[in-house]
Amino acid sequence: QVQFVESGGGLVQPGGSLRLSCTTSGVIYSIYAVGWSRQAPGKQREVVASIISSSGTNYADSVKGRFTISRDNAKSTVYLQMNSLKPEDTATYYCFLIQRGTNYWGQGTQVTVSS
Repeated sequence: QVQFVESGGGLVQPGGSLRLSCTTSGVIYSIYAVGWSRQAPGKQREVVASIISSSGTNYADSVKGRFTISRDNAKSTVYLQMNSLKPEDTATYYCFLIQRGTNYWGQGTQVTVSS
């Protein structure tokens, strides 16, 4: 059973930074992709950053140049460094991974960007 422990969310002023962490356990098979998605109230969930085993990192246009995804395989942890945060980045952020064609999601961590 795949499990996630997410942390790092919180309240930050516009222009500030946060780093989200997601540690996984129970992963048995090779991971096709890991990443972060987000969902703001009244909006659809969107993938903001991912690491795909066959092709590398990908970012949504809205976060390119501001967010950086990284992975520490030894710690089974994926990170999302978020810089130059904007109020429109406010959302619940979910860690996810894909293995053997199945998507798994974390419980989410809230990020609020407000002055």
